[in-house]
Amino acid sequence: MILDGAMGTQIQSLHLAEEDYAGTASGHVCRHHTDHPQKGNNDLLILTQPKALEEIHFDFAMAGADIVETNTFSATTIAQADYGLQAAVPDLNAEGARIVRRALDRATAIDGKPRYVAGAVGPTNRTASLSPDVSDPGFRAVTFDDLRVAYGEQIRGLIAGGADIIMIETVFDTLNAKAAIFACFEAFEAHGTRLPIMISGTITDASGRTLSGQTPTAFWHSVKHARPFTVGLNCALGAAAMRPHMAELAAVVDTFTCAYPNAGLPNAFGQYDEGPEATASQLAGFAEEGLLNVVGGCCGTTPDHIRAIAEAVAPFAPRKIRQEEAA
Repeated sequence: MILDGAMGTQIQSLHLAEEDYAGTASGHVCRHHTDHPQKGNNDLLILTQPKALEEIHFDFAMAGADIVETNTFSATTIAQADYGLQAAVPDLNAEGARIVRRALDRATAIDGKPRYVAGAVGPTNRTASLSPDVSDPGFRAVTFDDLRVAYGEQIRGLIAGGADIIMIETVFDTLNAKAAIFACFEAFEAHGTRLPIMISGTITDASGRTLSGQTPTAFWHSVKHARPFTVGLNCALGAAAMRPHMAELAAVVDTFTCAYPNAGLPNAFGQYDEGPEATASQLAGFAEEGLLNVVGGCCGTTPDHIRAIAEAVAPFAPRKIRQEEAA
């Protein structure tokens, strides 16, 4: 299956100003009051620029994406506190899912392909395992329960908006991810239905570990109790640097795998220069090795990248789960 690409890259290409984020230019003014500047709050665009976001989601769907993520990476009370928009979190998530569903229904009406809404759950801007204060290593800026409550509100909103999947992504601290998993279980119990969970970690540098110090294998053993639909890696690395870490994961997990690397590494201006064909050819190698079940793109990837990836991996069979693993 094909996952979509980078939302931030597409939003940056719109060159939005403060009034665009606030909605005064589009007539979609956010009903949640705040005195904070909003430029850069991409999640708010769900409420203030819904048509623009719908077109981005639609473009990814028509490029070949079977699974399209909501624009809710930072739609938690913890992350939205920077913008004074904690009260907007239920609306952000529910409307975020509805916008994707509209885009996917339009695409399906054209080609008949079923497509799925993945509710994106980001890591927040806090870490439960590490101190942000080098002079006080025991200090924590957030607790497990803080995260559980914040994630719970987000996930309930995504479910209310019609998300088909919950995607816990860009995991740099596995304790944060565990709080999100716990919040999923609570939300599913309240909803009366369990949705598939996708979990994606981030290897932050050449050490081959997450920021909180885990190898891919250790990361898997820390989250396997969630019985995820997929587990994999995204962000931080381009495909070439991600390949050995995905090979490690694919050798140990007893579920489907997912990889969505960046379009290479950013240049000195923070932009991504790796073109669609280069990214696609590398991911075709992943598929040929039998490492993948779901594949897409993270930072810097566009609909052209997703189209090229879909074409490049098409000749290869998805990774098979060995029966002894599944058992």
